[in-house]
Amino acid sequence: MPYKRMLLPELQHAIATDDDQVAYAELFARFNPPLVAFVHSIVHQKEAAEEIVSDVFIRIWQKRKTLDQVQNLKMYLYVSARNYAVNKLRSKNHQLSLQVEELSVDLQCFSENPHEKAVIAEVQKELHRAVNGLPERCKLIFKLVKEDGLRQKEVAELLHLSPKTIENQLAIALSKLAETIRQATGQKKENKF
Repeated sequence: MPYKRMLLPELQHAIATDDDQVAYAELFARFNPPLVAFVHSIVHQKEAAEEIVSDVFIRIWQKRKTLDQVQNLKMYLYVSARNYAVNKLRSKNHQLSLQVEELSVDLQCFSENPHEKAVIAEVQKELHRAVNGLPERCKLIFKLVKEDGLRQKEVAELLHLSPKTIENQLAIALSKLAETIRQATGQKKENKF
């Protein structure tokens, strides 16, 4: 089976039992970019984020024989990256402050109409502004769930927050983004009553 089509548990097993370097390379290819972005939101230095994520993957390879014992590898990678980042900040006596890079929202244009393209570009610009205007914790939670694909429960564990807090922060983010879209497109808010 081609490695790109392998499910995460299959890659995990191949690395753990067969010392499969191609499976390891596929794991790295899948998770390096989102982990670097996540760690960058913690340490605020791209080079440091890349180094930390490299350290996480080196540790994964070094401990590969025990990898089959990990229940949720995706969560394990994020928690490891967070812990490495926090330890790096502590070792340099920096304060931990979770911030998220600008979230890229990609809107597709299904029309060649220049007016529609201009409207979509304006909505996209307003969405970027709205996401950047979210409170820091709200931005981070939104990114982890909507961009990185983590489940709300995983984000709660990762950030040491209650699942209800995650749910509330997502509701705030989505409400603000919906309002931004309504304003940008000139739509009025629907009354529920």
